[in-house]
Amino acid sequence: MGQLRITEIFYSLQGESNTVGLPTVFIRLTGCPLRCVYCDTAYAFTGGSKMDINAILEQVKQYPTFYVTVTGGEPLAQPGCIELMSKLADQGYQVSLETSGAMDVSKVDSRVIKVMDLKTPSSGELSKNLYQNITYLTANDQVKFVIGSDEDYQWSKQILTEYTLADRCQILFSPVMGQQNPTELAEKILADYLPVRFQIQLHKLLWDDAQGK
Repeated sequence: MGQLRITEIFYSLQGESNTVGLPTVFIRLTGCPLRCVYCDTAYAFTGGSKMDINAILEQVKQYPTFYVTVTGGEPLAQPGCIELMSKLADQGYQVSLETSGAMDVSKVDSRVIKVMDLKTPSSGELSKNLYQNITYLTANDQVKFVIGSDEDYQWSKQILTEYTLADRCQILFSPVMGQQNPTELAEKILADYLPVRFQIQLHKLLWDDAQGK
């Protein structure tokens, strides 16, 4: 088995996605080719420690949960991430992948739930979106739009329509904390009858930090 560079492995409540609130083991891989303006995990861009996949699996076993999230950084920037997720699924875990949408997801194990960002204009990384990834999304997967402005909201609505995303997978709209008023975003979603799930990052309400992402 290969090695991966890991920033941290920790146990917390899932802070977002459709399993929000569930006790989950998070495996945070080091490194990311993007530099989103609102990034809350810049500490994972560098550093970390190399770990064998077997050692990662053994550490995950210490926690009494069947939910595992592989996150970053950008996990798919490390080729060994694909093998790690398949091994976790082999052991019976419900595995989710948090990915920026800028990396090819075609080789991700079909048992893994993809939670994929499409980068909005205010992220500063709009040009990095790999729209062909949408082809590989299923009803079990989720696309997340992080909304920081009305421009982001209008753009996200346009993408929803252009790619008929709500017919393909689940859609998440999330406000940028401290930038987009969450109540205003919720009211826009209701006024426009959007088929999306509104979410606020639970971990930031509970602990005012980035863990549980």
